[in-house]
Amino acid sequence: MSEVVTRLTPHFEQLKKRLPQGFESSLVLPCLRRIQEERGYVADEDIAALTAYIGVPRMQIEQVLSYYTQFRRKPVGRWHLQVCHNVTCSMRGAERALDMLQKRLHIKPGQTTADGRFTLSTVECLGSCGTAPVVMVNDTYHENLNGMKLDALLESLK
Repeated sequence: MSEVVTRLTPHFEQLKKRLPQGFESSLVLPCLRRIQEERGYVADEDIAALTAYIGVPRMQIEQVLSYYTQFRRKPVGRWHLQVCHNVTCSMRGAERALDMLQKRLHIKPGQTTADGRFTLSTVECLGSCGTAPVVMVNDTYHENLNGMKLDALLESLK
């Protein structure tokens, strides 16, 4: 069993008490979120342990992980920069922001810098169209970005 799931089982039991019997599959999202908070990503061993604990097919957990972009299947750097690249952000400069980040960090989306400090990703939508372009750093939004703001943002992440 996953060490992380074993450690979090008391927390999962508290969540389970809130649900009517037969609704255990509703635990998938909150349990995955806690696993990721604990480990930083969701490992294969966590999926196997959660499948056994909740009693749902592995495919159900895999589908949740592939649908929601906030879940990660591998470790990310200290600073996870997620560039929104939907139509609105793209029209307002997201592609320029992404190019700039790639050049400054010397990585492409899906990669982590050699020192492990930065991971760069693209996401379809961060839901902040009115303040595009948007980059989410870990759990914090940085909106209305331009070259100067991106430079200042990167400097602040030292």
